Amino acid sequence: MTFPYQLTFIRDTFTTAFVKNLIVALVWLTLTYINGTLVATFFRHQTFYEDPRYILFIHMVINDAIQLTVTITLFILSYIFYKINVSFCCFFILVAVFTTRNTPVNLAGMAIERYIAICEPFRHSQICTVRRTYMVIGLIWFICVAPDITDLFVTLATESLSFFHGSVFCLRQNVFKDPILAYKRQAFDIIYFSCVFLTLIFTYLRIMFAARAISTEKTSAQRARNTILLHGVQLAMCLLSYISPSVELVLHLIFPGRILEIRFANYLIVYILPRFLSPIIYGVRDKKFRKYFKMYLLSNSCRDKLQRVAPQHNK
Repeated sequence: MTFPYQLTFIRDTFTTAFVKNLIVALVWLTLTYINGTLVATFFRHQTFYEDPRYILFIHMVINDAIQLTVTITLFILSYIFYKINVSFCCFFILVAVFTTRNTPVNLAGMAIERYIAICEPFRHSQICTVRRTYMVIGLIWFICVAPDITDLFVTLATESLSFFHGSVFCLRQNVFKDPILAYKRQAFDIIYFSCVFLTLIFTYLRIMFAARAISTEKTSAQRARNTILLHGVQLAMCLLSYISPSVELVLHLIFPGRILEIRFANYLIVYILPRFLSPIIYGVRDKKFRKYFKMYLLSNSCRDKLQRVAPQHNK
């Protein structure tokens, strides 16, 4: 994973830099409000605590919120300080990598849960327990953290201590510089996304066949199928981060004087836009969550009105 920040030898004008950072900050505030509302809705209602589907969903929302905060922090720091301490850069890069990897694997877990709910409805409550759901979340973090934490160990072994006290333009390739690590990352990227892609295809096809064969619960099966389709779109957008360097190169050849604009557009499309899909999939499409989501918004709206009216009434 690399971040589409400025090239080390090209800088934006002050006005352009200000506009770009303002856009990024506003997007972060918007998504933070949406994600915060989703998380608050989840934790305010006991019914979601006992449903593996919503536990996996809220895990992805929190994970994406962390990923978005870290990448946007790095984006803004690249303008303010340009170079930052290598140790801090290592921390930011690793957290961003872990949370970026988590999203597609979490999607696979959610697709499997929907497959069991539709194709094995009588065994769903036995297989998909709350305890096992938290174990799956732990497994997701393990398989996403374990391969990439080795980058840090290799760098600690090959670089001097003074390197970690220095400053660097915070890109992954500027910190974890061993060429072998790049090949290792490519191999794991292929493995991760191939497994997730095959999981989504398998679960989608099985649910589609189940929807045709079962006369009852066709609506639930169709809704689950559509949800997995949206997961597929989300996965495709996550995959863009791995082909974006090639796309940037082609666009740079077509528009040679627009590299900074290309990289900024790439950042918005590849790293920010996919984070809008999670609230849509469950916050808007899911009837149960939408019901409680509206209740939460309405209760907050009523509370705000009462707080505004109370001072005037006291007068």
